[in-house]
Amino acid sequence: MELTGKKILSFVSEDFEDLELWYPILRLREAGAEVHLAGEAANTIYKGKYGVPATSDVTFDEVIPSDYDALLVPGGWSPDKLRRYHSVLEITRHFHTHKKPIGQICHAGWVLISAGILEGVNVTSTPGIKDDMTNAGAIWHDEAVIVDGHIVSSRRPPDLPDYLRELIKVIQTQ
Repeated sequence: MELTGKKILSFVSEDFEDLELWYPILRLREAGAEVHLAGEAANTIYKGKYGVPATSDVTFDEVIPSDYDALLVPGGWSPDKLRRYHSVLEITRHFHTHKKPIGQICHAGWVLISAGILEGVNVTSTPGIKDDMTNAGAIWHDEAVIVDGHIVSSRRPPDLPDYLRELIKVIQTQ
């Protein structure tokens, strides 16, 4: 399997975009990766915008970022909540500092903005946060997926196949 032995962390909170959380998790698990979900509380059920549940494995504060090979930040309305947690921003900065893959889609760019890691980075997102991304110093593109080093970004659910194809390639190089 193409990602056997890789451990991936995904953030989760209320109102995540159902497909933007579950499609990557299922695709990465299918490729052999172990994926853990971190939420405000462990063993807690969070509901997506359309009601699909996801159960957290650990709390944000319990995460040891060095134990993981990549980070997923799902979109939806949850990134606006996620970026308010100091530990979420610290985890995101750790992955950036250590050049470990960070996958972000749709509104997930808000977490990377609040972590202060987008200066000069080529990205995409939902057009709704284009101004936020550029105001944070990012170079925004209206494309299905953008890879800039270890940061892989995508716009919205229809782009998920392209997003995961590129994210898996980046994780494989780690």
